[in-house]
Amino acid sequence: MIVCSCNVFSDHDIRKAVSGAQPPRTPGQVYGCLGCSAQCGRCARTIKKIMDEALGACAKSCCAGCPHTAAHGSAPAAEMPAPVGMNAPATIGVAA
Repeated sequence: MIVCSCNVFSDHDIRKAVSGAQPPRTPGQVYGCLGCSAQCGRCARTIKKIMDEALGACAKSCCAGCPHTAAHGSAPAAEMPAPVGMNAPATIGVAA
């Protein structure tokens, strides 16, 4: 089915983009993978829904050897990158 009538791409195009080695994590990144950009934005929620379904199906069927493990949140904590700023020691309220 056509998801974006402005850029004319389908749910199959989105699923293919999500199945790559480094899948997009946002609808904006999906547009980039497909060589276009958001126009009216009405399709963004549908893109997100399709992404979630595709990554969810991957998580249920193949997590052990899945290249998208980190993308769908099933990676052990040691494999997930720390949020920005979490690696620096806390210095607030510390006297020098």
